[in-house]
Amino acid sequence: MRYISVCSGIEAATVAFHPLGFTPIAFSEIDPFPCKVLAHHYPEVPNLGDMTKFKEWPDYEPELLVGGTPCQSFSIAGLRKGLDDPRGNLMLTYLAIAAKYRPKWILWENVPGVLSTNGGRDFASFLAGLEQCGYGFAYKVLDAQYCRTDGYPHAVPQRRRRVFVVGCLGDWRSAAAVLFDSEGLRGNPPPSRETGKEVAGTFTSRTKSGGWGTDVDLASSGYMRTVPEVAKCLTVGQSIRYDSETETMLPCAVAFGVGEKPDVWHCLRSGASKADKHESTTYILQMQVRRLMPVECARLQGFPDDYLSQVPSASDTQMYRALGNSMAVNVMNLIGRRIQMANNIK
Repeated sequence: MRYISVCSGIEAATVAFHPLGFTPIAFSEIDPFPCKVLAHHYPEVPNLGDMTKFKEWPDYEPELLVGGTPCQSFSIAGLRKGLDDPRGNLMLTYLAIAAKYRPKWILWENVPGVLSTNGGRDFASFLAGLEQCGYGFAYKVLDAQYCRTDGYPHAVPQRRRRVFVVGCLGDWRSAAAVLFDSEGLRGNPPPSRETGKEVAGTFTSRTKSGGWGTDVDLASSGYMRTVPEVAKCLTVGQSIRYDSETETMLPCAVAFGVGEKPDVWHCLRSGASKADKHESTTYILQMQVRRLMPVECARLQGFPDDYLSQVPSASDTQMYRALGNSMAVNVMNLIGRRIQMANNIK
């Protein structure tokens, strides 16, 4: 499947679509650092630049148009001007590009806030525009932490909810088949938990003891237990490592063993050691919150470790920003597979 990617960023779409055999015809990106990333990884694919100049673009014949137009005008963290913001108006430019090339499939992404700006009228205008261009469509909010697919059997360990719109020329049923499968239609709710809103405490602010303030029996309480996928994103040798035998996150900070002879452990153990696993051992846990490294952010988005760092003169600030603006690779791979399946149905 040949595709054009607009608002390309660092091309999560191409990383996701490459295993499927999809071929990019052209990109459209203007941000300097993502442009360097595209030139480094995909030198044979033209970057057409400003998407508002699409009328000057060559007469391609794509089968798919993919892109996530800027979300700032729709995000709850912004001013929410919607289509009154020039960045928001790029959703209409996206429609104009679809009208010019008329690919069989379109895939568009944005933040959930797009559903409610201007009382929902902005999003309704986008859907109405798709219909006028001849597309049947379906849309759904997907969370990256639940999108499991080949290469990502455990998804990615981050909560990232985004709206995805899939359109198929003249056929809403095919579009719906991409986003709604039998399992998804069951309506099974996600785990019941609330998103944390407090600022994480520092090393000394936790309690009077300067740590967590209480002896924590990790063996009995299950404290700090988590899924292995989180550990895979954290760099070994930093603040946290993963113990595959106990399936426990282990902070690489000093912990003082409480027993006959207090010992200093370089890596905290969960409960007793393998040799004396029937004993109950209690430790005082001290840990410090740190900032994620760029390589860890890349893993959380589903990118290879060195995808950005191998780009000449890439700074941490540039990598953080580019990854934060990107789509999650596993979600794009999942949708790409579903489009491929629906496209092959005669």
